Amino acid sequence: MMDVLENVRLGMSAETTVTVTSEMTVGHFVAGMPQVYATPMMILHMEMASGSAIASHLPAGFVSVGMDVKIRHLAATPVGRAVRAISRVIQIDSKSVVFAAEAWDGDRKIGDGTHRRGKCRSSKSGSGKAAHREFGLSQLRASNSFSNRR
Repeated sequence: MMDVLENVRLGMSAETTVTVTSEMTVGHFVAGMPQVYATPMMILHMEMASGSAIASHLPAGFVSVGMDVKIRHLAATPVGRAVRAISRVIQIDSKSVVFAAEAWDGDRKIGDGTHRRGKCRSSKSGSGKAAHREFGLSQLRASNSFSNRR
């Protein structure tokens, strides 16, 4: 059996830089909220850096997909500022890779935490069922456990 992560190494890293636009702010998504960099956008940029760190080291037909995030958003960043998301491999197991991720506005850290990505066949080479087997999932079920009950 092929070891998809055999070429991934501890310490591999990548970064992405974005300029915060009004479409990336919490105010864009939620009425009445300020025009500052939204936490989900920061997490997305951290995920993009993480994926970039290992993408070229995966075999053809495989990608990595986000599985878990444990991120703190430490400071607000206004529109127009450049944000760097940096990610570095800190752990590798048979099915996934864990990254230390940080986001910076200049010399000010605005976010940090960890992100786990799993190996997965790309949509061109496999089906959703294959991806579920890859992660050990047997069945997905919808749940109403978070619905508004009275």
